[in-house]
Amino acid sequence: MYKNKKISLVMPCFNEEDGIEIILKTKPDFIDEVIVIDNNSTDKTSEIAKNLGARVIFEKKRGYGQAYLTGFRHAIGDIIVTMDGDNSYPIKEVNNLLDNLLDKNLDFISGCRFPLKNKRSMGFLNRLGNFALTLFFNILVFKNIKDSQSGMWVFRREVLSKMRLRSGSMSFSEEIKMEAILSKEINFEEKLITYSDRMGRVKLERWSDGFRNLLFLFKKRLDIFINNK
Repeated sequence: MYKNKKISLVMPCFNEEDGIEIILKTKPDFIDEVIVIDNNSTDKTSEIAKNLGARVIFEKKRGYGQAYLTGFRHAIGDIIVTMDGDNSYPIKEVNNLLDNLLDKNLDFISGCRFPLKNKRSMGFLNRLGNFALTLFFNILVFKNIKDSQSGMWVFRREVLSKMRLRSGSMSFSEEIKMEAILSKEINFEEKLITYSDRMGRVKLERWSDGFRNLLFLFKKRLDIFINNK
């Protein structure tokens, strides 16, 4: 519990045995439940997660968004914290994000990696891709955020009922932020976080995923516009 709020940590994982072990061994005691969504891992991700107290849910349908959609259905915390299982996001900064959420009466905080505190944590092409996608995202939502691709979020579980989340792929990260920003019922804010070198193999297909994200953003914005008329 954190300030009388039950906290759920939800993490999608595909072959993250190294990162998940570090995260679970260093997680704060106030996190009440950890849900690891094993998205067809072939290593010891699920075994390590179970041994360290996490609840492991297997999702056979491959996809970043699909894993999150499954995990959110099982989370019971008042507040949900998300991060990748590769130990690139700062588990030790969760309390700061929770303080901001509760003290400012916010509904959704997205961790912002930029400006990078450690320049070596992200390659130049990835930074360039993030910049391009975030620029396009900002044009569509009429807002100036710095990191549309961040995978660390802290939000009140109740906001999920106010969203229409459908993406099963990497674009889920942009979809959930777009829903939060454009909703009149959700108070959204970005907060600077530390970002580190990921552990394990990179799953992102830079060019194809980037193009699909751009296409998804346009379709998603049009869908929200039509349904809010």
